[in-house]
Amino acid sequence: MSLDKIIAISEKPGLYKLITQTKGGFIAESLLDGKRISANLRSNISVLSEIAIYTLNEEVPLKKVLQHIKTKENGNSTSISHKESKDKLERYFLDILPDYDEDRVYPSDIKKIIRWYNLLQKNNLLELLKDDEKTNDEEE
Repeated sequence: MSLDKIIAISEKPGLYKLITQTKGGFIAESLLDGKRISANLRSNISVLSEIAIYTLNEEVPLKKVLQHIKTKENGNSTSISHKESKDKLERYFLDILPDYDEDRVYPSDIKKIIRWYNLLQKNNLLELLKDDEKTNDEEE
């Protein structure tokens, strides 16, 4: 499995693992509680592998940002909660991605990234980042 199979569904909490595609949509399993849901094709979904974060120079893929967090936290949960103050969240994110675009990356985005990282960590899915790291090393 890869980050291509992990999705966020608009107006639904957490992340979901894509199980299968159906005639009119898909079946996904919540990483929060393991419950399966069906969603139609009109649902606004985001595949984690396709999300990027704005920096002053370029857009950095979310998986690279998650890799930076994993490195900083040694594979453990984040040392900061997504419920921290705006200033603490921004300082933490500056450690992760020093040149992120503060005008286009909002505190709500930072909260979401921290929540997603912790959810992946809790479900032992950080290995998906390791697989991606191997792929990146092979390309270099």
